Amino acid sequence: MEIKAVKFRKDGFYAQPFVFGGEEGADKFDSKVKYRGSLQNYLIDTGDDVILVDTGLPAGTPEEVPDENSIIYTGKDICSYMEAFAALGYKPEQVTKILLTHKHGDHSGELKSFPNAKIYVNEEELSADELQGIDNFVPVSFTDGAYYNFPESQKIQDGIYLVKAKGHTNGNSLVIAENDGLFYMFEADITYVDEALYENKLSVVFDNLPAARDTLDRVREFVRNHPTVYMGTHTPQGYENLEAKRVMDLDNPVPTVFAEVDLSQTESSGKYVCSICGYIYDPDEHEGVAFEELPEDWKCPRCKQGKDKFNKA
Repeated sequence: MEIKAVKFRKDGFYAQPFVFGGEEGADKFDSKVKYRGSLQNYLIDTGDDVILVDTGLPAGTPEEVPDENSIIYTGKDICSYMEAFAALGYKPEQVTKILLTHKHGDHSGELKSFPNAKIYVNEEELSADELQGIDNFVPVSFTDGAYYNFPESQKIQDGIYLVKAKGHTNGNSLVIAENDGLFYMFEADITYVDEALYENKLSVVFDNLPAARDTLDRVREFVRNHPTVYMGTHTPQGYENLEAKRVMDLDNPVPTVFAEVDLSQTESSGKYVCSICGYIYDPDEHEGVAFEELPEDWKCPRCKQGKDKFNKA
């Protein structure tokens, strides 16, 4: 089994109130503390199957332009997701399975680009706007019972499991692949940065806070009891852990390297991008109403997050 990262954005950041403030409140944390951000998904090559865990942002998603008030910035384009996928030496028609952690666009954006793949997804996600117009889904109802301390799972094939991990979204899942005595945990937004796992903190983005807490507790329990390589989507720590085969040790955190924040990009198009789900607010599609003119309690029509999760595009 080979596991590879599909890297398509770098040099982003996540402010501490965003990644730590889900339970205690964002105001309890320091907005000047910013952790490194990136965007990558993952590929598992078993020799018989090429399996993707999530499929990046859709082609054409504009870069964000952060400012001093931004609490989340997904980073600069390295290339498109499909270009990053191709750089690993694969063709779309080789992909046989896609394991979708959840509906948001930075995880589901290129599902339509893999015509031969069966897409496994928690059946609770199927009504999401992002997943419409696709007919090769395999709805997962988690009928294979417990996977260690996680109550509900679906065995995809020997050594690869889709595990119910509700909280960030109501249909959120994680993936675990077993290989050479290690457990590779592919997690998408259970934490945005590894520091949140070490510190036992939830981000401010969730559909169900009690479920998100239960999931994080179970992840931490699993990590304590099994040699786990923890691989997130939104931090370079994800692919760094993979490349080093680094086993997560909650009692001995990897030293934090803080983000170097570049706010020199000031040009913008008038559009705004939701950093959570990728929704693009274009004034031309809203009777010319500028984003700044929207009421302060306006929510993203797709993921229901507030205006503070948007950046200029």
